[in-house]
Amino acid sequence: MATFKSLGLNSQLLHSIEKLGFETPTEVQVKVIPLLLDSSTDLIALAQTGTGKTAAFGFPLLQLINTKSKNTQGLILSPTRELCLQITNDLSVYAQNQKNINIVAIYGGANISEQAKKIKRGSQIIVATPGRLKDMIKRKFVNISNIKYCVLDEADEMLNMGFYEDIKDILKSTPREKNSWLFSATMPSEVGFIAKKFMSSPKEVTIGKINTSSKNIVHQYYVVSRNERYSALRTVISLNKDIFGCVFCRTKIDTQKVSEKLINDGYKAAAIHGDLSQNQRDSVMQSFRKKKIQLLIATDVAARGIDVDDITHIINYRLPDEIETYTHRSGRTGRAGKQGISIIFATKSEEKKIRLIEKKLNINVPRQEMPSYEVILNNKIDTWIDEIIKTSINSNLKRYLPGVIKSFKNIDKELLIELMLSKEFKKYDLDLHVKNSDDQANNKKINTNNNDRFFINIGARDQYDWHTLKDFLLSYLKIEKNDIFQVEVMKNFSFFSIKKIHTALVLKSFENLLMNNRKVSVELTKKSKSFSFTSSQKKKKNIKKRRFK
Repeated sequence: MATFKSLGLNSQLLHSIEKLGFETPTEVQVKVIPLLLDSSTDLIALAQTGTGKTAAFGFPLLQLINTKSKNTQGLILSPTRELCLQITNDLSVYAQNQKNINIVAIYGGANISEQAKKIKRGSQIIVATPGRLKDMIKRKFVNISNIKYCVLDEADEMLNMGFYEDIKDILKSTPREKNSWLFSATMPSEVGFIAKKFMSSPKEVTIGKINTSSKNIVHQYYVVSRNERYSALRTVISLNKDIFGCVFCRTKIDTQKVSEKLINDGYKAAAIHGDLSQNQRDSVMQSFRKKKIQLLIATDVAARGIDVDDITHIINYRLPDEIETYTHRSGRTGRAGKQGISIIFATKSEEKKIRLIEKKLNINVPRQEMPSYEVILNNKIDTWIDEIIKTSINSNLKRYLPGVIKSFKNIDKELLIELMLSKEFKKYDLDLHVKNSDDQANNKKINTNNNDRFFINIGARDQYDWHTLKDFLLSYLKIEKNDIFQVEVMKNFSFFSIKKIHTALVLKSFENLLMNNRKVSVELTKKSKSFSFTSSQKKKKNIKKRRFK
């Protein structure tokens, strides 16, 4: 079995490795480190996120740098500020026993003058994001014309983020006689072009199979409607009390909404997206690494470069467009031999995407059924009991204890526990009752002679399902829940039935009502033998059906 010593590293780096507690090098480190130390060569290394790439190029770079010169000798390009800072921090830790090595991070969102001052004082290694580096080269704050080593880390991600032209311009500012080391999870055509144009006879190292998933990751998916995603997320979290994970959304708006809902529901969550300042992003990531935050809600762009140990779950709130993106997401769990879980929330129509993921990644993604309300409530009660038993005694409250005991002296233990349970879970008990009664009421067979059927121009596009639309109607009508039934939600409109005695109230209540600057229209439908649409409404529904065929 290979050891770090057998890879040819010097005593200073070996001492740092010992302090860090690294015992056995990873596959990419075993293949790459001796190659870079023993020969002056260009390199293309294809390996997934979380395989130890930073140390694979970091150790050789630190050993090869001439510490007697303050000139910039090594350049590392990374796709995001987070990865840039992480690489800089990792290299600084690796170099803790080496004197006179200066490593400077330059990235957008920070004071460019301060970064320029650090470069001017001397920096043998610069770690940079492409946009900020190009700007600093243009302003003549940075000189990379004499570097000896150039590392492109997560090259495919940089190209996915639109840095293709920036990278080409930056590489044109570097000397032709240098060693270029390219690390990527995939090999799209643009990466191949960069390698062909700016590298000389590069050696290739491939770790595992490209576009495959770690064997330590369990993949599963739940079928949910568009309006059920958040409920599904809460359910998954409630069933995994020790969850420490990332929830991936597709937009900045979704990340903010989901994180705010989770916080309101009592979870330790935070969002990370492009609209946050650098200080805010750094604060969020620091809290997440220290596990002060249980759930990080992120977009793919903002999460690139995040490398945090012990992530138990990756939750795909919405599926990404690219399979490579799904691989990157799920690859943030199941590391260092530990088991991880990657969960997908998908609509019925998205199941074909999951079959494609299975085929391309050669994995099995079984469908899971959402547990019943009873199972969820039982799980919450178990968690509540566990939290009470593990609660630390607050000695400052002891003086109040006699009065509290006196107040409860006439209540026996069983009744007291029942009262505590009822108080704590009143909301969940109500939800359970309402859900069961609503299901029965909405689906019951009814006497059409005593009821009227209505059309309303609100539907799924307005973020309603039958349950939330019924609540909306009740908020205006102030009638009994069971007096509204057979709620049917379409994309752009809906139908509901109501007892005839309330028909006049319905027509009056929704007169001149505006919602998001749009008039809410409620109309009484015509009836046939059973509930039917008016002829114009039938056409609308038929058009909708044809579109989805």
